[in-house]
Amino acid sequence: MDSKTKNDNSNTVKSRARNRFTAVAVRSMDEVGYHHDGGGLYLQVSPTKTKSWVLRYTINKKVRYMGLGSAVDWTLAEARERAHKYRQLLSDGIDPQTFREQARLHRTAQETEASRLRRTFAECAKEYHDANADDWKNAKHKDQWINTLTTYAFPVFGKVPISQLSRDQLRQALLPIWKTKAETASRVLQRIRTVVNYGAAMGYCNGLDSEQWDQLKKSLPKNSKQLAGESHPSCPHGQVGVVLHAVMHGTSSDAVKLGFAFIVLTAARSGEVRFAVWEEIDLDNRMWTIPKERMKAAREHTVPLSKAALSILIRAKELRPELFTDKVKPTGLIFPNVNGGALSDMTFTQVLRRMKVDHTMHGFRASFRTWGAANTNYEHEMLEFALAHVVGDKTVRAYQRSDMVEKRHQLMQDWADYINSNEGVAFVRNPD
Repeated sequence: MDSKTKNDNSNTVKSRARNRFTAVAVRSMDEVGYHHDGGGLYLQVSPTKTKSWVLRYTINKKVRYMGLGSAVDWTLAEARERAHKYRQLLSDGIDPQTFREQARLHRTAQETEASRLRRTFAECAKEYHDANADDWKNAKHKDQWINTLTTYAFPVFGKVPISQLSRDQLRQALLPIWKTKAETASRVLQRIRTVVNYGAAMGYCNGLDSEQWDQLKKSLPKNSKQLAGESHPSCPHGQVGVVLHAVMHGTSSDAVKLGFAFIVLTAARSGEVRFAVWEEIDLDNRMWTIPKERMKAAREHTVPLSKAALSILIRAKELRPELFTDKVKPTGLIFPNVNGGALSDMTFTQVLRRMKVDHTMHGFRASFRTWGAANTNYEHEMLEFALAHVVGDKTVRAYQRSDMVEKRHQLMQDWADYINSNEGVAFVRNPD
């Protein structure tokens, strides 16, 4: 036998060692067990006669088996091609199963990222609304929150991926109601911003920074007059000092005057002040901590106290000196009525009615918010937090940091100074 013939026979044997089956043989093979096609590729026949492809290989001196799929889905030629691909990895010292798992994880990550970036504004808003369902104290407010977005935002960009949302689209939704429904428009903007910030936190979009939000507001026409006109129960912030000056020089009892001033200076809700007790006050650090049981959002809230607000408390102390001794910490209501109970909400309403103004006590919170937006550079979130409006947990934690507490102290001091500059609390002496 010449050398050429020997080489041809050798190649035939080697080929058969790798490719032992034919497609016909695979279809007819029904003996239970593993049948070797060569090169580690096996056809596995189960007791139920189902057939699948398996690659047997050795790596790091360990024998491993790797499924290559059903023989129904993968032909003999395709199974051999897959086995060849994985044997190439083995020759480079790569475990095929590890490689495949990493590839699967990579595909999953890409698909997840793509899914995140496809999340629409409406989907994101509903997700935030559901995730924070417990933060709304009543069903009415909870429904109003999502309903305003459904009415004014969703028709314009509800189906737009939040990652592709533009300021022009936001402006398009807000412009039709910015003057005609100023208060509603302001709330819609606030809620849109909350959704976008939530989307950024969840990785659905990059979000907008403070400068971009400011640019959006500047691109919209002024609506402060319309806002004041629409929300007539609130006092225009430039007149808050005048009203407070009149109250403090009126005929009401000292407890009513001081309670009224404390509400205005802290931008708190009437009930939060009327039921405030001395145990909640930290005079040394100028902080008032309101327990969650008295908060609308059922979440503990801290209020930094301006010098004027602290002076109000000092005057309240002077009204009840028996509570303040070196032996006992003061307890009980800070602004009690003549019988020692809590002041009535109608007490403050009657004060305003006697003055023949349309303002309400709750409206002074709007006065603070409008002043903050129009006259200061404080962040939107800080103003919302100061009013104890619903914000995300991340924002709550941020504004409880020591550096942010100082900024919040400055915010409330600026509010008090602004009131004082308009004939407000100049009569209140600053604490030593």
